[in-house]
Amino acid sequence: MPTTSRGLEPISIQRLVVLGATGSVGANTLSVAALHPSRFEIIALTAHAKGDLLLEQCRRFRPRYAVLANEAAALELQRQVRAEGLPTRVLAGHSALVEVATLPEVDTVMAAIVGAAGLPATLAAARAGKRVLLANKEAMVMAGRLFREALRTSRASLLPIDSEHNAILQSLPAGFEGDLHACGVRRILLTASGGPFLRTPLEGLPRVTPDEACAHPNWVMGRKISVDSATMMNKGLELIEACFLFEASLQQVEVLIHPQSVIHSMVEYVDGSVLAQLGNPDMRTPIAHALGFPQRIESGVRSLNFFELSALHFEAPDLTRFPCLRLAQVALEAGESAPVTLNAANEIAVEQFLRGGLTFDRIPGLIEDVLSRAPVLALRDLAHVLEVDREARALADELIARRGTQATAQLHG
Repeated sequence: MPTTSRGLEPISIQRLVVLGATGSVGANTLSVAALHPSRFEIIALTAHAKGDLLLEQCRRFRPRYAVLANEAAALELQRQVRAEGLPTRVLAGHSALVEVATLPEVDTVMAAIVGAAGLPATLAAARAGKRVLLANKEAMVMAGRLFREALRTSRASLLPIDSEHNAILQSLPAGFEGDLHACGVRRILLTASGGPFLRTPLEGLPRVTPDEACAHPNWVMGRKISVDSATMMNKGLELIEACFLFEASLQQVEVLIHPQSVIHSMVEYVDGSVLAQLGNPDMRTPIAHALGFPQRIESGVRSLNFFELSALHFEAPDLTRFPCLRLAQVALEAGESAPVTLNAANEIAVEQFLRGGLTFDRIPGLIEDVLSRAPVLALRDLAHVLEVDREARALADELIARRGTQATAQLHG
C-alpha cells in the first residue's frame, strides 16, 4: 500500500485542516503546529459540539473555517465569532466536514475524529489527493479496501498517527511501497501497554467504573479510546489497521504487552535484526513526525532518559483477560464487513458502559453476540459500509434492550 513516503516532498507552508480539533490528538496537533508558525497555516478546525473549546482555538489560530457537527452549537459559535470580529466562517453538519477536508487550498488533513463519524471526511480527503495524517483508526478498520483504492487512484499519501503504526513506519525502509517480503521483513511486532487492568483480578472487572477505565497508566487520551485500551479492543483495531496499512497478513503481525510504553512497536527482518522506535509516551512525537515528514521537526516532547528506565518488560497478551483482542482477530480473518460490525458493536458497547448501562466485563460479550449474528457481506462502496455500520449498531442496541427486559423480568419474577 503506497501509504508512506512516495512523492512526499517537504512543503514550505502546509495548509492544514484538523478534523477533531478539540480532542486529545487535535489539541496536540495544534500544540506542535504552534511551535512552527511560519510552517503551518490553519485553514479549518472542526469539532462535534465543544463550541467553547473551538472558540478558544479560533481566537488563537484564526482559521478560515470552523465546523461544528452540532448545528445548534454552530449557531452559537457563529454569533460569538462575529461578535469578536474573528476572520472565521462557521459551518455546520457532517457534510461541512467533507467540504473543508477537500478544499483546493488544503495540503494536509489531520483525521482525528473518533469512531465511524470520521470516515466520510477522511476518505474524501484521500480521494481529493491530500496528505492524510490518520489518527482515526476506525476509518481504516471499516474501509481499508476503499482507502487502498483511493490512494492508488489519487495523488494522496497517508501517514499513520497512532504511535504504534507510526513506529512501524519509522522502522521500515524509506520509500516502503507495501511489499513486506521484498523489504526482507519477517514480522511486525505491535506493542500494547495492557492498560489499567493488566494485573486486576478478573473477578474485579465487573465493578470497574468509567473513571477507572479511563485512567490510563501512561497515555493521556479521550474517554472512548481509553476504554478501548482497557479492554484491548484498541489493540485489536490497531491490528486490523496495521494489516491494511502495511499490507500484512494476520500471521505477520504479533501483539506484545509492553507496560512501560517506551518501545512503541518493532519490525523484525529475515536476517534477525529488529528495529524499534523508542520515545516517551507522548502523542506529539508521532504527530510531529507526520507533520514534518520527510523532515524532522521539534515536537516539544522531552528527551527519553535512559538512566530512569529500570527495565523494559514484555509478555504475551492473555486472551482470557482481553477477549476483545481475540474478537478483532476473528473479524480480521472473516474479512469483508466483519471489521465494520466489530467496530460498530464496540462503539455502542463503550458508549453504554460510559453511560452506566453496561458493566465493563460485558463489553466483549455484546460485541461477540453482534459479530455472531450479523452476516459477513462483501462491501461494495462507502454507502454500503455505512449501511452495515448502522445495522450493526441497531442490532447492538436491540440486544442491550432485550437483555434489560429479561433482567427486569427476572427481578420481578
